[in-house]
Amino acid sequence: MGLWRIGVDTLARSRFAVSPLAETLACVKTLERGTSAHPGERAWLDAHLPAYRARLDADPVTALLIKAALGRRWNADFLTPTPPVLGDLTFQEEVERVRETPPEAVRAHLLMALERPPPAVLSRRHDLAGRAADLLEWVWTVTVLPDWPRRRRAFEADTVARAGRLGRDGWAAALDDLRPGTRWLGGGRLRINVHDHPPRDIGGAQLFFVPVTARTGWASWEEPDRYALIYPCAGPLAGAERPPVPEALGRLLGPARAGVLLLLDGPMSTTQLVALTGQGLGSVGRHLKVLLDARLVQRRRAGRSVLYYRTAAGDALVDAQREGPSGAGGASR
Repeated sequence: MGLWRIGVDTLARSRFAVSPLAETLACVKTLERGTSAHPGERAWLDAHLPAYRARLDADPVTALLIKAALGRRWNADFLTPTPPVLGDLTFQEEVERVRETPPEAVRAHLLMALERPPPAVLSRRHDLAGRAADLLEWVWTVTVLPDWPRRRRAFEADTVARAGRLGRDGWAAALDDLRPGTRWLGGGRLRINVHDHPPRDIGGAQLFFVPVTARTGWASWEEPDRYALIYPCAGPLAGAERPPVPEALGRLLGPARAGVLLLLDGPMSTTQLVALTGQGLGSVGRHLKVLLDARLVQRRRAGRSVLYYRTAAGDALVDAQREGPSGAGGASR
């Protein structure tokens, strides 16, 4: 299996980061796969897959390149630069790192991704990094950027939830479900995938956790200083459904306020709650203030957003209504 040995210093310096390039590459993977993991992704594919395929039909070299770079087990490293130590980069700054990859490095990375020599038509070319960067730029501009604020809110909600779980239950709880094959084994050992490879000592490096909305993930590194795990965030762009309000909970809190409490299974902003409930911003704000005063929800700042989520008391109240009287036959979501 792929195993990273992580010292206390690495854990102390680790952080969550947002990468527009990682989100864009995850979207390329979804477009290449052509199948969706949830209804929100299906709608996105229906909107963008025809144009993506038409673009590659008109550029067979790039089409062959991207299939080779997204290998059976590994991505070509030049597509997955690791976040910098200081601050998040813009998409343009990130994609320039792809574009500047030397041709010999691109060929070496393709060889590793394919686990065999790349097709001859690719081996003879010196413009592959630029072609890959152009495709990434098109996917970002056409399919990701118009929806970027909502995607960023999904990342912020995920990182707040994981940080809370880390504070309550430790690294095992925060990392075990990061992505398939990832597991915190204790003793400074993090399994990153199920492949059989010698352990890698990353003590002293900085470790980044980077969420994406697609159901995919990968690892990247720039030795010896920076390592990253890209993982599918919880609650991607599926679009939450408004759950029915149990009658008893509605009588206790009022139907509108109870509906807000039910939606806070995971962290949400007031903007998201307004969109999901159909209530006005002022009404949602008043409901949140009452729930905060009753200690049924908490709030936490994430970047430019303030996110709300249920406390243990709020969870207990909602769970009791789902179970119904004496734990049987109550209303469910």
